[in-house]
Amino acid sequence: MSDTDEEYWFCLTHRRVEGEAGCRNQDRLGPYATPEEAEHALEKVEERNEEWDNDPEWNDED
Repeated sequence: MSDTDEEYWFCLTHRRVEGEAGCRNQDRLGPYATPEEAEHALEKVEERNEEWDNDPEWNDED
């Protein structure tokens, strides 16, 4: 991403896509290259959590 490209975040407080001048970074996910990617941030988090929860190399019981 070059300095002239815009970046987008998904705000966890307001449940919407924001530009750079949005809420505090601790309250949002990103940055993403497009608004569409930011819009699907929670889905991506859920997918990654599912992958990690089912990772055969990770075992909480050991």
